[in-house]
Amino acid sequence: MNYSAHNKLISFIWSIADDCLRDVFVRGKYRDVILPMFVLRRLDCLLEPTNEAVLKEVKYQREEVGMTVLDSGALCEESGYVFYNTSRFTLKSLLGNPSQLEANFNNYLDGFSDNVKEIIQHFDLRNQAQKMATADVLFNVIEKFVSPEINLSPKPVRAPDGRSLPALTNLGMGYVFEELIRKFNEENNEEAGEHFTPREVIHLMTNILFKPVNGNLPPVLTIYDPACGSGGMLTESEKYITDPNGGIKTTADVYLYGKEVNGETYAICKSDMMIKGNDPENIKFGSTLATDDFSSMKFDFMLSNPPYGKSWSSDAKFIKDGKEIIDPRFMVRLEDYWGDENTEDATPASSDGQLLFLMEMVNKMKSLSSSPLGSRIACVHNGSSLFTGDAGGGASNIRRHVIENDWVEAIIQLPTNLFYNTGITTYIWILSNNKSEERKGKIQLINASEMYHTLRKNLGAKNCELSPDHVDQITKLYLSMDQNEISKVFKNSDFGYYKIVVDRPLRLAAQFTPERIASLRFMPAIREISELAYEKFGDDVYADLRQYKDRIESYLDKEEISITAKNKSALLSVTKWREQKTLMEVAQRLADAIGDVLFMDYNAFVKKINSTLKSLKIKLAAPQKKQILNAMSWRDENAEKVIKKVHKLKGDKLDQLLDRLRADEDDLPDYGYYPTDKKDNFIEYEADSELRDTEVVPIEEDVHEYFLREVRLHVEEAWIDLEKTKIGYQISFNKYFYKHTPLRSLEEVAADILQLESETDGLLKKLMSFEGAQ
Repeated sequence: MNYSAHNKLISFIWSIADDCLRDVFVRGKYRDVILPMFVLRRLDCLLEPTNEAVLKEVKYQREEVGMTVLDSGALCEESGYVFYNTSRFTLKSLLGNPSQLEANFNNYLDGFSDNVKEIIQHFDLRNQAQKMATADVLFNVIEKFVSPEINLSPKPVRAPDGRSLPALTNLGMGYVFEELIRKFNEENNEEAGEHFTPREVIHLMTNILFKPVNGNLPPVLTIYDPACGSGGMLTESEKYITDPNGGIKTTADVYLYGKEVNGETYAICKSDMMIKGNDPENIKFGSTLATDDFSSMKFDFMLSNPPYGKSWSSDAKFIKDGKEIIDPRFMVRLEDYWGDENTEDATPASSDGQLLFLMEMVNKMKSLSSSPLGSRIACVHNGSSLFTGDAGGGASNIRRHVIENDWVEAIIQLPTNLFYNTGITTYIWILSNNKSEERKGKIQLINASEMYHTLRKNLGAKNCELSPDHVDQITKLYLSMDQNEISKVFKNSDFGYYKIVVDRPLRLAAQFTPERIASLRFMPAIREISELAYEKFGDDVYADLRQYKDRIESYLDKEEISITAKNKSALLSVTKWREQKTLMEVAQRLADAIGDVLFMDYNAFVKKINSTLKSLKIKLAAPQKKQILNAMSWRDENAEKVIKKVHKLKGDKLDQLLDRLRADEDDLPDYGYYPTDKKDNFIEYEADSELRDTEVVPIEEDVHEYFLREVRLHVEEAWIDLEKTKIGYQISFNKYFYKHTPLRSLEEVAADILQLESETDGLLKKLMSFEGAQ
């Protein structure tokens, strides 16, 4: 490519903004005019040689054939491209009638084929043209773009002074277009990172994606980016593969595919594809998460820098129906602790959807049966993708899915402040479903956080960059799988763990007291506000609370007390108040019969309550009885354990339980089943939720052995609730690359303090002498 000529072209186009748009558009909006006009002029130049042929074909179809809807295929054949224009105007001819410029310009836009009209629509070019026309700068802008001083055509031309202006090839056009995008993004850095990835990061991704398979590429390649933005990753990938100096030995035909949700960046990407000769129909508009536009396709290579920290709540209705996953892209099959395979949720927290894009790409991998190469993926994420989400949750399930399928080759930590609008640390994930032998069952972590070159001037949050040497060094570390301070290789299982729930028995004491009986006057869910209402209105709560409704609601608003509609309705319900009063009276009858004896065995207290209710011929619903029991009891570490159930286990039932727990009869207490005095009976105790704890067990360890060694040894009563055991995966760079910095000695600190004191004294003396001189 002729970089010198291209840079002059970029400078000329860049100057149009300052020459024509100053005071009409704010500086951050120059891009909204310059980019679509640049695209329009390029299309205009491409169509100019065949313009007459296209107009003849239009006349033929309308007048001789009588077609009301033009045959676009025939028009494309005449234009020589996948687009055309049926207007009698060109950009140059528009300047011949300044008084009708805006109307003629709109006629010119109307003549384009539908695929170009879509780009014009997403660029919002008609509105921009109206603003320029109103400000009387539309003529000047068009005049600049058709200037004989620049050449945007694919053929060389002569400038007015006789200089030769070289042809602008599709490759050169791509370079100029991307450089303009980069410059505008840097100027408008507040939002640049939304759709613009630094080129050195893309170069690193393409290096690592393509070099391992160099020489083994198929004759036809497909590349996909599910969050393609302005298309930088796609075009850089194509350039890397097809550039004779790029080091990749292939003559493969490359097809690019992508999807973008932002209208402007979609228009930039699609026009870029059109200009470079790629099929613009392969670029789709809309949310990748909401609709699967490439459901029938699989791709050889996939690259992406999806938005991180961005909510996917607006797409949730297309992914989930309540808690049920309805989009198979975000559903995985995983084994539970027992080895049973289940369908699991693979959706992260609704506040951050970046891992969903990873699942989209995983869903688009080619099987090895259909393609010996399989598929390779490079995706940029922030740190949350490595560790957020609890074991068994959607984010952890995604990590588990890709790791247990042995698809993760490497994760590379990049320097902070490398991107334009964020100073957070970012990571490149490298995935493949066709790992080399030395990588099977392993994941390489590369800490490149200290590999950067500081910029002389910040570009938004970006204050550093990867130099070509850094890109080469990281690529070599990846290819060699070196083990050193920067690169470490781990087994897949090193990142997995069991999260086990450890329970201890609930111990309750119980006793009837006047205070506990009185507490039954109030509904448990709204006890505090119920107490306030009774204190304020007394026994009126049993008559008619509607007269106090406004006062109660006013109080709730004033005190900013949040209460659900259901609970508010209960608070104002005379029936509910009377039910609670009746329950309080029942409790008093029970107290009169049982007395105020203190029960240190809750199990005996329950039996006493049941027998007394029966003798008093009082029938209570289960929730009412439970409310009385809860009100009269409290936790006491000296009380007896609360029995949940006594299981009569023998024969097949006992064998099934032992098999499920992977235990023998001596192990049963470790899982919450304790033998009774009666043969073959086992007690299951209630667990105390306040004493409940969790333990994280490395996935290669035996859970039972870990429990006996780390838990049971210290808490004899504890047991594992295996039904709640979950499998999780996390990756912590800090854990593996942390470098301890020893504290300074007291002598060093003291010496620094004395040094600072002496410097301060000197400054004070100078200051005092200066004041004396005044």
